[in-house]
Amino acid sequence: MVMPTHIVAVSGIVENEQGHILMVKTQHEAWVFPGGQVEVGENLMDALIREVKEESGIDVVVSTLFAVVSNTCSYKWHDGVTDVPTKVMLDFKCHPVGGQLSTSEETSESGWIEKEKVLEMISEPAIRTRYQAYLDFTGQPLYIEYVTKPDFELKLKRTV
Repeated sequence: MVMPTHIVAVSGIVENEQGHILMVKTQHEAWVFPGGQVEVGENLMDALIREVKEESGIDVVVSTLFAVVSNTCSYKWHDGVTDVPTKVMLDFKCHPVGGQLSTSEETSESGWIEKEKVLEMISEPAIRTRYQAYLDFTGQPLYIEYVTKPDFELKLKRTV
């Protein structure tokens, strides 16, 4: 039997006391909320705290799960060679507790953006969908399935 391969990732919408959202600009020139892959042997919370710190310089406390997301397509990475498997992503609300804004090998900019202006900055439909899930969160997490290649298609969105 061949074992399935999925990338497990976490991301955090970090909102400060002024109602601003932490955003980072990737090396591919897209604005996103911080997050990334969970490493072998790492738990979800530790992975999210690490990813936010690495990408933005901000220390966070992880609060509430608001969405479980599946990207059920596989595609070629930016290098055109590497196969990217399907992804399972867990999106959490977070609160900042320290640190200083910075960039990393993965990010060229980081900043606190007014909550109402974030959607204007996000160019990727998948990231827009996930941010909208945060804005619409009423206490019950969403399950979202989409594909991003060849074109974005929202396949399922429901509460769980």
